[in-house]
Amino acid sequence: MIETWILVLTLFIPRITLLIAYFGHQIPHNNIPFIGDLLLYVFLPRVLMVIYIYDNMGWQNPWFWLHIVAAIIVWSKGSHYSNRKWRKWRKV
Repeated sequence: MIETWILVLTLFIPRITLLIAYFGHQIPHNNIPFIGDLLLYVFLPRVLMVIYIYDNMGWQNPWFWLHIVAAIIVWSKGSHYSNRKWRKWRKV
C-alpha cells in the first residue's frame, strides 16, 4: 500500500515528494527497473506515480483517477503557457 502523504503530495509537487520518499525508503513496490524509475522521475514524474498506484492499488482506486486528471490538467495548462511564451518571444 502507498502512504497517504505520498498520494496527496504527488498531486501538487510530484518530483520533490518522490525524492523525499526515495530517501525515506518509502517508494512503493514496483516492477520497473531502476533506470526506468530514474528516467521517469526526471522526465515524467506524474506518469511514474500513476504506474506506482496502478501496480499497488489498481485502476479502480480513486487515487489513480485523481492523478490521471491532475496530469491532464497540468500538461494541458503547461502547453498553453509554453505556446503563449513562444509566440511572445517570436514577436520580438
